[in-house]
Amino acid sequence: MPLPRAQIALAFFAFIIVGANDGAFGVVLPSIQDHYHADKATIGLLFLASTVGYLFGSFNNGPLLEKLGRHRFLMLGTLALLIGTGTISFMPPFPFLLVGYLILGVGISLLDPGLNAYITSLPRSTALLNYLHAFYGVGAWLGPLLASALLSQRLGWNGVYITWWSLGLLALIGFGWLFRNLNERQGSEEGEEQATGNVLWMALRLRVVWLAALFLLFYVGAEVSLGNWSFSFLTEERHGDLLLSGGIVSGYWFGLTLGRVVLAHAGERIGNRRLIELCLGGVALGLALVWFVPFQPISAAGLLLVGFCLGPIFPSVIALMPGLVPSRLVPSAIGFLASMSAVGGSLCPWLAGNLAEHLGLWTLLPFAIVLTGCMLCLWLALPHKAAQEMPQ
Repeated sequence: MPLPRAQIALAFFAFIIVGANDGAFGVVLPSIQDHYHADKATIGLLFLASTVGYLFGSFNNGPLLEKLGRHRFLMLGTLALLIGTGTISFMPPFPFLLVGYLILGVGISLLDPGLNAYITSLPRSTALLNYLHAFYGVGAWLGPLLASALLSQRLGWNGVYITWWSLGLLALIGFGWLFRNLNERQGSEEGEEQATGNVLWMALRLRVVWLAALFLLFYVGAEVSLGNWSFSFLTEERHGDLLLSGGIVSGYWFGLTLGRVVLAHAGERIGNRRLIELCLGGVALGLALVWFVPFQPISAAGLLLVGFCLGPIFPSVIALMPGLVPSRLVPSAIGFLASMSAVGGSLCPWLAGNLAEHLGLWTLLPFAIVLTGCMLCLWLALPHKAAQEMPQ
């Protein structure tokens, strides 16, 4: 296999690991809770530790990438993933378990923008980014199945993390071998201009970075809110059958992955901007169908449409960044976008839950429509021209 194709295949493999880890967490969580005899409030600290680690890594990945180069940066992220999963797999005392999840969050926060930044540097990056994030969806689908199979065989919840550690070791070897000359090619091909100062600080001084980051905050907030609360909405608010409602929610996540595969090349044909505008319109239409037509087949079709249209938005926004910010700031910009999206993935589902608690689960759909409206406003405010100068 030619080197670039092997590197791309390894990036896809690494995203499967990340997706599998995220998707399987909900399956192993009850077993972890039973093992440590912890209540829900205490076990919720695992979410906090992972998020803190992710945010810490996201806000430091720009300077780290500047110092280490892409090869060592990706190896560092994979090494952190190995340390995190290795610590967790030993089932240590709970405080050390929190440390393991924090380190795992750091590792994912480095791999995520690091691989996104690498793919954006390649030709036909929009399609490749859609495929990259589609493989995350494949991992998120396979992770719960694998975790359930391991638990059903009484191998223990730590067996899941031993599996992630083993796969991560393969990824580390792959990054060490296949990406060993990436730094040299990066310097010779891109001819990046030299600039002084902290690259993250320079990226944060650009208005376009904040607009794109807020856009993805609302995007991931809508995506995760619908994924987390749709089942409760269908079963409690609409009194739907449990099995059928679960299938409808699975269809939503399937649509998300399908959209990234089917529409992977659409951005190249009609432009990323036009694609995202059409996708936002499709999201609003799907939400309206679910809201105003309380009939389960229509709800299934509506949520499938919402997932399908949401799918290509995140990778398409990432693909736009090299054309909107100076090349040296692209990794820091992508890292900041990833961190803000993580904030949206935590904050918006919490707000949706509070609205459901005080006003009712019917608020989920208008809440998601409001988030979609905020995305559209931010999208229209994004500049259409690339950045011309490096901030000093």
